[in-house]
Order: sequence, then C-alpha cells, then structure tokens
Amino acid sequence: MPALDKSAGLTEAIALIGDGARVMIGGFGVPGTPFCLIEELVRRGPKNLTIIKNDANEPGMGVDWLLSAGMVKRLITSHVGLNGNAIRMMNAGEIEVEFVAQGILAERIRIAGAGLKGFVSDIGMGTLLAEGKQRLEIDGATYLFEPAIEADFALVHAARADAGGNLVYEATARNFNPLMAMAAECTIAEAETVLPIGDIGPDAVHTPAPFVDHLVALAELPEVYGVVKR
Repeated sequence: MPALDKSAGLTEAIALIGDGARVMIGGFGVPGTPFCLIEELVRRGPKNLTIIKNDANEPGMGVDWLLSAGMVKRLITSHVGLNGNAIRMMNAGEIEVEFVAQGILAERIRIAGAGLKGFVSDIGMGTLLAEGKQRLEIDGATYLFEPAIEADFALVHAARADAGGNLVYEATARNFNPLMAMAAECTIAEAETVLPIGDIGPDAVHTPAPFVDHLVALAELPEVYGVVKR
C-alpha cells in the first residue's frame, strides 16, 4: 500500500481549528515555534482557545499575537516572564494561566501521547504549584497526581519532512515538538523543506508519520525566524 501524502495548504489546515479548541504549540522560546501556523491561526480568529506552550514568547511574536488578538481564554505554561503583555493580561484577569513546572509540563504531555491518564510525583509539594491537586499516599509518603495534558490540535515546526509526514527537527527545536505531536488528536506540522516520501532515512526521523495529520510546506521563513542562527 503506498504511503499517504499529507501535504496541505496553510489555510485549509488551520481552518480545522475552531472556537474553544485546546491547542498545543511547540517550541522553546523561538527555536521550534511554528510562527507561520500561528500567524494563520490569528488570521482565522477562533476564540476562547486554550493554549499549551512552554512559554508565552516575547511581545510581538508567536503566542503574543494570539493574546493581543483576544483569542486566548486559558494558557497552560511554564513561564510568562519574557512577555509583559501576558503578565498584564493575567493580572487583569483577562486570561486564565495555569503554571506548570517545566519538567512536569513535558511529562504531562509525553504521558498523554503514551495513552496514559497521569502520573505521581513529589515535585512541587508544599508550594503554590501543589494547590488544588489530588494527593496520594504511597508507602507512607505523599505524592501529587499529575494528570496528562491532551489537546485537540498540536502545531509544530520541523526543519525537514517528507510528504508522508515524517519530521526532523533541527538542534534545540527538538524540544516540546515531538511530545506534542503525539499528544493531540490532530497534528499540523510546518516544514522548511519537504522531500519525497522515502528520502528521510528511518534513523533520522524524530516524529514518525503516523503522528502527523497535515503537513504545510513553507515557501520562505519570515523575519521572526531569523532570531535562530544555525
């Protein structure tokens, strides 16, 4: 059976995301952030989104575009310290923010991709991060139950892909992207270079094709990607 070509247009792929969706966005700061997908999402304008990302980017880029457009209801993240706009909106009650320790955030996403519902950890005990969480007693010690984080959509950025959806990330862009691609019902990837199916060796693949639903080829990289020097 021939491999499925998952190539898609930017507009048609992002049009799948509607009001109230839970959207994971890959990246760690700039590296691996799918700016073109985010920009098209802003143009489409769905409301009341839950955004799951390591950070809130900096003012004037990435997640901040979504915040400034009034599209975000809830943000699940590790930190917002580089984005004064996000801090202002949080303090004004314009968005809900759930802070998750970075390693815990990664594991909650990873475990969703593994098909599990959560895990236990003692990280954060006695801090604000433990407030409201279920506690479990195991062998005389108290642990927090950390629920898996699932999403309706994941938006990821790859350096290279084949038309079937196998993805390769460059350097530190291999951060939250592989985890998120596995944890969403629908994964939309943008790629700087798209090769014919079979041109990426199996050992070079970071995200296998079965986890990718739609692949958008980038004709060029806008200036915002220029922060990354390879």
